[in-house]
Amino acid sequence: MSFTGPSVGPGGRTARRALEFGRTYVVRPKGRHQATIVWLHGLGDNGSSWSQLLETLPLPNIKWICPTAPTQPISIFGGFPSTAWFNVGELSEDAPDDIEGLDAVAAHVANLLAAEPADIKLGVGGFSMGAATSLYSATCFAHGKYGNGNTYPANLSAVVGLSGWLPCSKTLKSKIEGNNEAAGRAESLPILLCHGKGDDVVPYKFGEKSSRALTSNGFKDMTFKSYNGLGHYTIPEEMEEVCAWLTSKLGLNGRST
Repeated sequence: MSFTGPSVGPGGRTARRALEFGRTYVVRPKGRHQATIVWLHGLGDNGSSWSQLLETLPLPNIKWICPTAPTQPISIFGGFPSTAWFNVGELSEDAPDDIEGLDAVAAHVANLLAAEPADIKLGVGGFSMGAATSLYSATCFAHGKYGNGNTYPANLSAVVGLSGWLPCSKTLKSKIEGNNEAAGRAESLPILLCHGKGDDVVPYKFGEKSSRALTSNGFKDMTFKSYNGLGHYTIPEEMEEVCAWLTSKLGLNGRST
C-alpha cells in the first residue's frame, strides 16, 4: 500500500534512533548513460516494485536507483512499523513536518547520487510519500541547505512527484526570498507534478496547492498534470507523460520503442 499525508510525529524532535535503509534496486541504462534518477516508493512499499516498472519504460539513457525505506514505527498506524521515509501522522495541512526524518532521507538520496560520474545529470522522483521526499529534496537543492542547516551537496537537474505533496511549504518563502543564489537554483530546476483527481489517499488539492506553492516561490519551470478519475496509483498515460518530460528536460538522446 502507499498511504501518505503531511508528515508529522509526536516526539519528532527527540533523538531519532539510527535507521537502516533496506535493499537498493538498480536499473542499468540500456543505452548511453546520460542521467541517474533516484526513485522513491510510497509508504509500506519497497524499491523492487518500482524498479520493475521503471525497467519497462522507453528511457534507455537513464540509470534508476530505487532504495527501500527504513522500517520504523508510524504514527498513522498507531506506532505499528512500516517501511517509510519519515514519520506520518494525521492527514492535515496543519500537521507539523518531520524535519529530522526528511533531512535523513534527503541526505540518503544525495549520498546515492554522489557516486555518479560528473558528466551525468542527476534527478530524484517518487510516488506518494516518495514524491513528498523528492519535493523536499528540491527545496533543499534550491536553498542550498537541509532543514538542519547543513549544506545540501547534490546538483539536481530534474524532480518528479506523482500523487504527493510538498512538505514544509509554509517555510519555503523564507528560504528563497532575498537569496539570489537560491532564487536562481529554484528558477532553473525543472519539476513535474502529476496527480489524479480521484485520489482518495492524498487528495488532489494537496498536489494542486503544492504546485502553486512552488510556482509562487520562484520555481518557474513547474509542470502540473492532472488526470480525471485517477486514484492513488499510476497509469500508462501518466508514465508516458513522465517519459516525454524527462526526455525533454534532460536532453536525452531519444526513446527506445
